[in-house]
Amino acid sequence: MKLVFAPLAVDQLASLHAYIASASFESRADSYIERIVDRCNALRTFPLQGTPRDDLMEGLRTIGFERRATILFTVSKDTIVIEAVYYGGQNFESDFPA
Repeated sequence: MKLVFAPLAVDQLASLHAYIASASFESRADSYIERIVDRCNALRTFPLQGTPRDDLMEGLRTIGFERRATILFTVSKDTIVIEAVYYGGQNFESDFPA
């Protein structure tokens, strides 16, 4: 399956990287973002995991990541789209009104 990061997710990962790098070290930020991307890539093996959130957007699913981030994604016939990545308890529900 093809994996695509939506513009919102790309922006969020860049912001998260900048936040972690400023609060800690660039290498720590690099490592964390790499682990998130690896987790997203793992969806190719079993794409229908996570919690369905059709109440927010048709076909939306969520998975937690290391108890600090939530990955939102959709799955079609041959593509997984990472719609967003929220960190530290950010309220994603208000950004995806049904």
